[in-house]
Amino acid sequence: MNLNQLIELAKQHSIAPSSSPSISVPADWTQGRTVFGGLSAALVFAAIKRQVNSDRVIRSITFNFVGPLEYKLPFTIEVDVLRQGKNATQVIGKALQGGKVAVLCQACFGVARKSKINVENQQSHGMQLPKKPKFIPQIPKVTPKFLRHFDLAMDQGSLPFTGSKTSKIHGWMRLSDKDSVITEAELIGLVDAWPPTVLQLLRWPAPASTMTWNMEFIETNITYTAEDWFAYQAETRHAASGYAHSDANIWDKNGKLLVISRQTVGIFD
Repeated sequence: MNLNQLIELAKQHSIAPSSSPSISVPADWTQGRTVFGGLSAALVFAAIKRQVNSDRVIRSITFNFVGPLEYKLPFTIEVDVLRQGKNATQVIGKALQGGKVAVLCQACFGVARKSKINVENQQSHGMQLPKKPKFIPQIPKVTPKFLRHFDLAMDQGSLPFTGSKTSKIHGWMRLSDKDSVITEAELIGLVDAWPPTVLQLLRWPAPASTMTWNMEFIETNITYTAEDWFAYQAETRHAASGYAHSDANIWDKNGKLLVISRQTVGIFD
C-alpha cells in the first residue's frame, strides 16, 4: 500500500473510540520492528482532520512518540475534540496498541481572519532542483524499509554513522509513487523521511528515537503531485546529554515556505 492508501484507511477509521476498528501496516513501511514514525504521525493527523470543520485549517501540530508502535500488531486511532471555539479547534489524537498509547498528537486548527499584521517570510534556500534522487540505496537488513517510498536528494550533509563534521542536512524530497497526491498528511510523512541531523556525527551505528515533533504550517490547504520536489533544510540547534534539538524549513519547488519543523531526538550512543 502506498502513503495515499494508508492515509485514506486512517480517515475511514476516524470514528468514535468505542468502536474504532484496528489498522495494520505492511512490512515495507517499517524501521526495524516498528512502524515508520512519519507514517504513524500522518495517520493520526489524517484521522484528526476528518473530525474538524473544513473552514479550519491546520496551524500547528505536536507529536509525542510515547512508545514503540510495532508493525506486526494492529493498532487503533482515537480522536478527541477538546474544544471548538469561534476561531480555533483543539484536538487530541492517539495511536493505541495493546491498550497503551504509542503516539500522542495535539493539533490546533484555525480559521483565516483579517489582520493588520503581515510579515512575509524572508528565508530562502538557494538549492538547485535535483535531476534524480541521491541518497542511500536499498540494502537488505541495512536500509530502513520505509525509504523505498521516498525519493531523497541530499545537497549538504552526510549519511548516518559516517563521522561527519557537520550536523546539518539540506536536500530535496518527494514521494516515489508518482500516482500519489500530496496534502498536509502526506507532507508530514515525507518530512520525517530524513534521518536525525546528528546521526552523521557518529562513526558507529547507535539507536535514536524522536521524542517530540512540532510542525507549524505556514501554508494551508496544501495540494501537490508526487512529481513535485520539496526543499528541506535542517540544522542542529543543540545536542548534549543524549538529546538533540533541530529546526527545519520546508519549501515547495517554487521557494514558498510551507512548514517549520522542530524535533527533540534521543540518542543512545
